[in-house]
Amino acid sequence: MSLEALESDADSGQDVSEFNWDDYLEESGALSVPHHAFKHVDQGLETGLTPGMKLEVCVRTESESVYWVATIITTCGQLLLLRYEGYQDDRRADFWCDIMTADLHPIGWSKQQGRMMKPPEGVREKHQDWEALLEKALAESCSVPASLLEGAQRGCNPIDLLSPGLNVELVDHQDAGVVWSAVIEENIGGRLRLRYAGTDGLPENQSITWVFYLDPLLHLSGWAQEHNCTLRPPAALLPLRTEAEWEEVKKSISSQEQDPSISEEFYRDRSAITPHCFTEGMKLEAVDPAAPFTISPATVAKVFNEQFFLVLMDDMRDEAQKEGGAHSFLCHRDSPGIFPTQWSLKNGVKLSPPPGFQGQDFDWADYLKQCEAEAAPQQCFPPDPSDQCIKESMMLEAVNPICPENIHVATVTKVKGQHMWIRLEGLKQAMPEIIVHTDSMDIFPVSWCETNGYPLLHPCKPRVEKQRKVAVVQPEKHRVPSKDSSPDTTKQHMNSSQAEMGQANGKYCCPKIYFNHRCFSGPYLNKGRIAELPQCVGPGNCVLVLKEVLTLLINSAYKPSRVLRELQLDQEGRWQGHGETLKAKYKGKSYRATVEIVRTADQVADFCRKTCIKLECCPNLFGPRMVLERCSENCSVLTKTKYTYYYGKKKSRRVGRPPGGHSNLEGGVKRRGRRRKRRKQLFVHKKRRSSASVDNTPAGSPQGSGDEEDLDEDDSLSEDTGSEMQDELMDDSEYSEKKSQPPTPSPSPPETPRPTRRRRKARSPSCSDDENRPPSPKSPRTEVPQKLCLESSPLEWSVTDVVRFIRTTDCAPLARIFMDQEIDGQALLLLNLPTVQECMDLKLGPAIKLCHHIERVKLAFYQQFAS
Repeated sequence: MSLEALESDADSGQDVSEFNWDDYLEESGALSVPHHAFKHVDQGLETGLTPGMKLEVCVRTESESVYWVATIITTCGQLLLLRYEGYQDDRRADFWCDIMTADLHPIGWSKQQGRMMKPPEGVREKHQDWEALLEKALAESCSVPASLLEGAQRGCNPIDLLSPGLNVELVDHQDAGVVWSAVIEENIGGRLRLRYAGTDGLPENQSITWVFYLDPLLHLSGWAQEHNCTLRPPAALLPLRTEAEWEEVKKSISSQEQDPSISEEFYRDRSAITPHCFTEGMKLEAVDPAAPFTISPATVAKVFNEQFFLVLMDDMRDEAQKEGGAHSFLCHRDSPGIFPTQWSLKNGVKLSPPPGFQGQDFDWADYLKQCEAEAAPQQCFPPDPSDQCIKESMMLEAVNPICPENIHVATVTKVKGQHMWIRLEGLKQAMPEIIVHTDSMDIFPVSWCETNGYPLLHPCKPRVEKQRKVAVVQPEKHRVPSKDSSPDTTKQHMNSSQAEMGQANGKYCCPKIYFNHRCFSGPYLNKGRIAELPQCVGPGNCVLVLKEVLTLLINSAYKPSRVLRELQLDQEGRWQGHGETLKAKYKGKSYRATVEIVRTADQVADFCRKTCIKLECCPNLFGPRMVLERCSENCSVLTKTKYTYYYGKKKSRRVGRPPGGHSNLEGGVKRRGRRRKRRKQLFVHKKRRSSASVDNTPAGSPQGSGDEEDLDEDDSLSEDTGSEMQDELMDDSEYSEKKSQPPTPSPSPPETPRPTRRRRKARSPSCSDDENRPPSPKSPRTEVPQKLCLESSPLEWSVTDVVRFIRTTDCAPLARIFMDQEIDGQALLLLNLPTVQECMDLKLGPAIKLCHHIERVKLAFYQQFAS
């Protein structure tokens, strides 16, 4: 694939729509690359304040304005957890403060300003001779730098200092002695969008470049003048302006001054560049940064100084045949993408010969002899790390090297040493896997784009047609079966029609899958919800389309977890399809299972039919054939019992779990009493929604055909009495069905089921809204909580005091959270419902209960201590 094709495709990605990393990882079964693997991201969030540093802070418990020494225990952005000097290892008096609003100063500030220093009461009780304690603390040289607590840098991390409009300088990518100025247009979490000076009005692909703020080639204004570098625009920009115009731009650059307050913070996180030992002419293997898809031979073309050298990608073609000149790039010892010779061979990676190489197999020994060159020794390269936390199939976010403004969902496909191969998702046209260093500043953890408000390009889902459309039916391809046509003839017609569609759309392209909601929906699927589904899904990739179809069916079930169990791949079975992880949610719980999905178009029709039979519904309920008027299976005249006999469990009668039943989908074996209680609740819920009319079946009814009246209560379980059918399927669908049908002759008295239902209703007050039974006259008593009387002010509570209080309430199990998060009295008073749900990861019910007790504390505080 040509580079031009990739560039044209890079701008044609899909629309940036809602994308959720958690759902995507759960559906794909993949793991994300650990956050600590992205050191460049973590460095940008640090403010320079580290645990162990000391400072002076205003003592809040004293009436007069006095200061005392405190030690930083923990940092969280601009929040600091401090401990007064004198408490040693006692955490009870630790307190949080905001560096932006708190009265904080470096050690020695109070003495310089003539302010009084006095410890809080707790320290005075522990240390009678606190003056000696103060002298010792002031003598220690671990104070917070004054620059981090004063001026514009107060509470800022290095990223915050690089605001749009700031002028910077960028070293040329091919010459370490050449520098040009640029202005920051955007700062996306430390990733800077730069516009070269003097390029206003020029195309963005020539005037815009992207770099991370830690790039060793990026500097502040004035750096070129200090290091005697030449001011010159990049070679690609020179022809776009006249020499006189560039001179005018150069004069404006020379007049720019560097802000000394930013300089120290900007270079603080920079690691020093290690001196190299390369010499000109050495051969090595390298990845071309302009097209990082392959590894090829390269040469050290020039050594600038002990830090930088130039690497030139080898090209053995004639000068006239070379496209766009030779590719070269500036490197230092730890630069990504350079390897010793034979690295590819040792790691089992393909080495691409240089363009113009004559011969079938590339051999380094012959190549070095042909070029009369020597290989760069191993000691010129940094050693590979022993531990590597990035593994294959992990996911991350990565920059598109061809179109740097785009960041994609990416999958790690291979890891070798310090380099990995990643596949970008969300491209209309496939791109080769790109090779990146594990410490590259063009890769980011999952949700980085969301955190920084930047669009993320992600994989597309199969198209779902939500509006019902009239299908264009061609007689020679879609012939409506006549009344006297047999099922075998119809099946042959379906197979031949499907084969035609498969050939027309490609081997792996799935045709449209239709939902024929008039067909029998079986015992598991809700007919009303089936009718609300789109008319069809697709066309598209077989796996994606069928996965979407099965997901819609699972969500249309009475009990999605039950349908998922039926579809689950039998671990003992043999299959030739593609395993996909599907999930279901039921009653607040999530379930997952691996389901087999076919990959080729010629298998789709058979797959849909077999899946329908698994779910005991009409084989034509969904599939590549649209049922126009009458179903070929004549499913509308079959009752539920007879249909189950032909297509359901009658064919493979057994007691116990269905195929795949050995999984933990339902959390193991359930007690009958518990299942009975669940049935009762569902029955009551469905009873309210049921209707006496069979033709107008509501969304909660399991069957909507006019022949449903033929189903009697005794027949519904006659085939599988004592089996899984009785235990699992006699849920809301069975009871709702019995309620909606008229009474039919039965061997047992018609009054028999009623005491059973009445007995079940008596167990729970939730049945009081049943239309056949009046509400219970008894209402639950509401107890007024007793007034809370506090012995001390919550503002003075330590973490232990807060935990002790929580343990006296009915939220005692949550006390551990307060202990782990070190929530003291002041923090307790700041808690509200949204904060509790977000920070403590509680559901709504427990969160409301906990907030009730917090509000009691607040009310008592206002009544007793506010004055």
